[in-house]
Amino acid sequence: MIILPAIDLIGGVCVRLKKGVYETAEKVAEDPSSAAASFRAAGAAWLHTVDLDGAKAGRPVNRDLILRLAAESGLKIEVGGGIRTEADAAAYLEGGVSRVILGSAAVRDPALVKSLAAAYGERIAVGIDARGGRVATEGWLTESGADYIDLAKRMEEAGVRTVIFTDIARDGMQSGVNTEQLGRLAEETGLNVIASGGVAGIEDIRACAALGLYGCICGRAIYSGALDLEEAIREAGEQED
Repeated sequence: MIILPAIDLIGGVCVRLKKGVYETAEKVAEDPSSAAASFRAAGAAWLHTVDLDGAKAGRPVNRDLILRLAAESGLKIEVGGGIRTEADAAAYLEGGVSRVILGSAAVRDPALVKSLAAAYGERIAVGIDARGGRVATEGWLTESGADYIDLAKRMEEAGVRTVIFTDIARDGMQSGVNTEQLGRLAEETGLNVIASGGVAGIEDIRACAALGLYGCICGRAIYSGALDLEEAIREAGEQED
């Protein structure tokens, strides 16, 4: 299992939200480049980035910064937030990003997902963000009504290999990962599942590894010191992808 430390961006600043509420944004690092360098020094191979401004605006906003991280950090970077067109995805993938994450577009435009999956293969992932098992879109501001398992199966049929599942109610709360919903997703699909939201400490890393997940995203727990990134990588038995 791979561990993906997270950098979420608002106005070029590293922040963390609670339950996806923008008004709870809290600065957690002085500089994205320094944060990425510290993650690499701890042994991370991947970095999960989210353009929160982009998710809200419906278009990439912090793209130049994210591309600079891809060029300078030495990490493989996946990015989500505001990627709604083939041109948006291509700009990231051809600019050095390793994987792009489609969120709202996966719900609104499944044909786009299929087209990008055919063109870029495993470099296309889908973010499934849910409250109570129901998918939310537009920066988590809109409830779509779609069931998270149903959406995952549709994405698998469209050629997607990897999904990032976030339980919004746990995101940024350090309340523990939702092993029940993650387990269902892993059991009922053949997808590579990355857990996101709620990591509180090393026990969550162990729980995700025990479920056979592909990866686990860690944000606030690293910044708060509740989770040691080096220990998490060792516990995950990480193999560089």
